[in-house]
Amino acid sequence: MAEENFEFSWENPEYRKTYWHTCSHVLAQAVKRLYPEVKLAIGPSIDTGFYYDMDSPFAFTPEIMDKIEDEMRKICKEKLKLERFELPRAEAVKFMEEKEEPYKVELINDLPADAVISFYKQGEFTDLCAGPHIDSTGRIKGNAIKLTACNASYWRGDAKNKSLQRIYGVAFPKKEQLDEYLQKLEEAKARDHRKLGRELGLFMTDELVGRGMPMFLPKGYTVWRILENYIRDKEIKLGYQHVLTPCVGTVDLYKTSGHWDHYQQNMFPAMEVEDEMYVLRPMNCPHHMRIYANRPHSYRDLPIRIGEIAHDFRYEASGTLKGIERGRHFCQNDAHLFCTPEQIKDEVSKVCDLIFATYKDFGITDYRCVLSLRDPEDKEKYHQDDEMWNTAESALREVLVELGIQFTEEIGEAAFYGPKLDVNVVPAVGAEYTLSTCQLDFCLPMKFDLKYIDADGAEKTPVVLHRAILGSLDRFMAYLIEETMGAFPAWLAPVQAKFLPVTDRANEYCEKLAGQMEEQGFRVEVDDRNEKIGKKIREAQIEKIPYMLVVGDRDMENGTVSPRHRADGDLGAMSAEAFMKLLREEVDSKTRK
Repeated sequence: MAEENFEFSWENPEYRKTYWHTCSHVLAQAVKRLYPEVKLAIGPSIDTGFYYDMDSPFAFTPEIMDKIEDEMRKICKEKLKLERFELPRAEAVKFMEEKEEPYKVELINDLPADAVISFYKQGEFTDLCAGPHIDSTGRIKGNAIKLTACNASYWRGDAKNKSLQRIYGVAFPKKEQLDEYLQKLEEAKARDHRKLGRELGLFMTDELVGRGMPMFLPKGYTVWRILENYIRDKEIKLGYQHVLTPCVGTVDLYKTSGHWDHYQQNMFPAMEVEDEMYVLRPMNCPHHMRIYANRPHSYRDLPIRIGEIAHDFRYEASGTLKGIERGRHFCQNDAHLFCTPEQIKDEVSKVCDLIFATYKDFGITDYRCVLSLRDPEDKEKYHQDDEMWNTAESALREVLVELGIQFTEEIGEAAFYGPKLDVNVVPAVGAEYTLSTCQLDFCLPMKFDLKYIDADGAEKTPVVLHRAILGSLDRFMAYLIEETMGAFPAWLAPVQAKFLPVTDRANEYCEKLAGQMEEQGFRVEVDDRNEKIGKKIREAQIEKIPYMLVVGDRDMENGTVSPRHRADGDLGAMSAEAFMKLLREEVDSKTRK
């Protein structure tokens, strides 16, 4: 639609959305020209381009996608005007029935009684659509269009409905922008933690085990344990007390906490055991509330910091599952801090200090802080207590301001029980997502009737901070894999050094030195296969091992090793002691290379 005073600028997000929406219509028109038997479902714009769901009697192969792309370019060159018109419901239904578009008929019939039913026409093609659109297909740069994927989808997102095919695409006003975007897609494929995890033997998935249930292999679990020990040791130094709680809980536990009312759609179905109903836990807060309630507390006991590396389970839709970044089973670096209202600022400050110190160790510099608030226009999904929400949001906002932490505010992103500080990282590829969080909760302590005796002898209700520094260890590890492309720094690498004997004569010497290094706590391997040294080096490089220790006859004579760093190359011969000192310094300082 030609919009009056519409800003035709790519910098205008509304224009990008409208541009991509029009591209989806061009896609549908191209398909109908080439394959009239295909039935159209819906075709919106999305954050990264556009898609169209279609019911096709054949699969959209790469060859067919190329033909559709070519036809889309022709439509752009035809400079077809987009014209909007409206029809009464009965006429609209008849119009789509005559075009044999059953999905459009269903959409029209499901519209509210007072809905305006509009269509957009471009050349011979007309589609049911609310709009808006740009005024002409000529505004779309034909050689900057790319159909990027075709996946299965369900009509209206319901697995009970018919399976459709969803063609994804992207388009830009300049071909250079498309080329840059496609280059980023290739980089994203190279960095994809699922691909790297498989190639490096870090983790696996198995359909028989279940979707969203990744299994860590020895090397991957080594990295996982390093992360676990790293954050637990830091927390212990800060006065955290670690606990171990069960992976299930009664339905009554989650009814008390409010999760049953506000979070049930993300939980696995309940299981009946001896007339009691149990569920796999989606989070650990209720268990930790009960631990606090296990004995009386004085204000002198507070703050109490309860931590756990906890196994949790959430029923995520299969389409959202992504390796170890988003699964149905994961382990949270979880903790709950029970404190007095006067201690909120100090505890939030310490949590933030821990987050930023951790990010420094891992070299995370590209992130932003977000104050996630309740949506006052849509309170249904939150605990109903306006006074509590106003108090909690004001308290957290004031603390962040006092601490000098730069943040933006986002409405509707709070937990159901309280506002939170989210720290969102910007990965090397893809959209930002939350790694760390600190949530202020006045709600659950009241629901569980938690108390402490204040200095005046009166019973008071503590405040709880829910916080996760690494978030889930699984997601944090996925982030590290993609940031490093699997080339972990030596302190994190599952194998820190690999001995590469040039001949079989050096095998015994290498085994002896490897044993000495293992006694010092290093993770080493010996490649004693009867292969040429060049092949051993190449394969160790592919495995992204930080150090390759080439050992030949001269090294055995001189009592040396000849280390090669995966990035720096040959470091020259040195004694085993000198190399262990070099590696120890690198590990202890958490050097990133």
